[in-house]
Amino acid sequence: MTRQSPSFLTPLALLVLLVGFADLQLGSVGADEDYNVQELLTRKTFNQVHELEKTASSKPGEHEQERQIPAKISKERTPQSTKKANKTPTDAKSECPPMGLESLKIDDFQLHASSTKRYGLGAHRGRLNIQAGLYEDDLYDGAWCAGRDDPLQWFEVDARRLTKFTGVITQGRNSLWSSDWVTSYKVMISNDSHTWMTLKNGSDDLIFRSNREKEIPVQNIFPSPVVARYIRVNPQSWFSSGSICMRVEILGCPMPDPNNYYHRRNEVITSDDLDFRHHIYKEMRQLMKVVNEMCPNITRIYNIGKSQGGLKLYAFEISDNPGEHEVGEPEFRYTAGSHGNEVLGRELLLLLMQFMCLEYLSGNQRIRHLVEETRIHLLPSVNPDGYEKAFEVGSELSGWSLGRWSNNGIDIHHNFPDLSSVLWEAEAKKLIPRKMFNHHVPIPEWYQSQNASVALETRALMAWMEKMPFVLGSNLQGGELVVTFPYDRTRSPGVTREQTPTPDDHIFRWLAFSYASTHRLMTDASRRVCHTEDFAKEDGTINGASWHTAAGSMNDFSYLHTNCFELSMFVGCDKFPHENELPEEWENNRESLLVFMEQVHRGIKGVVRDLQGRGIANAIISVEGINHDVRTAADGDYWRLLNPGEYKVTARAHGYASASKKCEVGYEIGATRCDFKIGRPNLSRIREIMEKFNKQPIKLQVRQLQTHRSGERLLGT
Repeated sequence: MTRQSPSFLTPLALLVLLVGFADLQLGSVGADEDYNVQELLTRKTFNQVHELEKTASSKPGEHEQERQIPAKISKERTPQSTKKANKTPTDAKSECPPMGLESLKIDDFQLHASSTKRYGLGAHRGRLNIQAGLYEDDLYDGAWCAGRDDPLQWFEVDARRLTKFTGVITQGRNSLWSSDWVTSYKVMISNDSHTWMTLKNGSDDLIFRSNREKEIPVQNIFPSPVVARYIRVNPQSWFSSGSICMRVEILGCPMPDPNNYYHRRNEVITSDDLDFRHHIYKEMRQLMKVVNEMCPNITRIYNIGKSQGGLKLYAFEISDNPGEHEVGEPEFRYTAGSHGNEVLGRELLLLLMQFMCLEYLSGNQRIRHLVEETRIHLLPSVNPDGYEKAFEVGSELSGWSLGRWSNNGIDIHHNFPDLSSVLWEAEAKKLIPRKMFNHHVPIPEWYQSQNASVALETRALMAWMEKMPFVLGSNLQGGELVVTFPYDRTRSPGVTREQTPTPDDHIFRWLAFSYASTHRLMTDASRRVCHTEDFAKEDGTINGASWHTAAGSMNDFSYLHTNCFELSMFVGCDKFPHENELPEEWENNRESLLVFMEQVHRGIKGVVRDLQGRGIANAIISVEGINHDVRTAADGDYWRLLNPGEYKVTARAHGYASASKKCEVGYEIGATRCDFKIGRPNLSRIREIMEKFNKQPIKLQVRQLQTHRSGERLLGT
């Protein structure tokens, strides 16, 4: 089909073209912005285009600028969420869930196409929300693109069994450099892949209206479900300045087939009787209350502050003495949802609190030991405002970034002060340890001003992190399968990817591996890459800065300003999985969540006391050979994460003599006890007594006397 001449462009078509050109201009955004800003900007034009579309369609004789054969357009055009929590099977035709192109339940060999522009734009890349590499190449591009631009092209999914198909969701090509999307398509089905039937609207082929830009998903529900094994999407028109490129998700329910080998092989079933659904804010709060009422002796609900939209940031504590810090007991935290559209972590933490309560009540010794020996804090929704935005649209329709930011447009996870730069500058000027410590790096004054661009959620997190003596923590994120550890910022200026290890790199690598190796998929060398990086080759872990540099991350702040070692767990390729995938995702992550919590008991622990047996707060614990110290909590207790080995450990505090000893860490879980008693030297005691009675220390008096005598000699008196 030939393109129309530009002389026939309508005002609406000109606007669509301008949107496309704007997309091309977005290729200049920085690498650290990903594609999120691009999608945010295109969403702003989305409603404008559709408003003009309504006006244009009401005027006879006007047509959209696209290559389209005459046919009736499907009326099922309004994007709807297919998985809201209150949805019932009878309230929509879209009752069938996604088949799993985005979540990778559909394998690459189930995807086929009529032609392909090149390998990196093959059918295997035609998955909803798949992301391209920053620099497009022949391996990881952001869509399926046909080798030719004509209405004979198709994208095919083999369901491998009879399936009730109910709808299709499409996007254009994810790219910073190209603007390609399909604007309408037909749907064809088959049981043998040879004989195909096109969906009809009466006697005419049914043509579905599709995308108006490349990032916002558009859902079309069939007038009535159809049953087949194969389904094809057959593009009929596309953006006039682009090519046929698509990312697709198919909505479908498998028909009963107990003898299907592939279904039995891939099926994951959980035995845990938990609430596997998405929870809006009120439902999340109610669920936490229910679990608290089930286990009142080991749980507590509290909030750490409010979001920009006024929603409380609820935390859930699990401990045998909730509300109290017990001397010698380490504190652990999981947070999730700093990016509001990455909802899997939120649901995993809600499942985890249910699981631990039920298992504790049933007498599970592993869970009882964790609860009795650890104070656990779960913060499931750091950015509840963003979550509500994503949930309102729906999981498949929220795209890659709707709800990512706080209400005032801030990326909470990267909104912390950049303390790594402060530390490295001090090291370059040789100010450590004379004028600055290698730990508890102070927050810059400018950051603490009221005019600083700091989210309310970030300030609440920082106050919480400073208040609680956390030892180990993790923030759960989505869109990938990998564990990242500090530093998250490259040390070399202007370098976007570079190994930037902390002094504790060895223990960070172990902590990351403890999660990744017990996850069902992260270290599976045969698993499909989520987007562009094969992290399984690195055992499912990576130094944050060697992936992509990011200043002011929560991980770096936690390590440099507090005692807590923080990592990021990217727990699934799909940021917002369908509810029916939550049981499998729970099975993927359950053991990892428990194993990582247990790592808080690795290394050494103890109490630093004075000679009278009183705990000394803010005493510094140094380990020979590791240029990063930790401090004691208010009661003088401390915890230092270390790998197995023998270490020389030193305790020191202001006004006290230091003390050192050898501490040995074994391979078994359970921190080695390493206590210290330190006393005041005589000079310190004399100074303290003199200052107490408002008199100058003896040493200062001697200095003043010497200065006075020198002055007399100079004057000749």
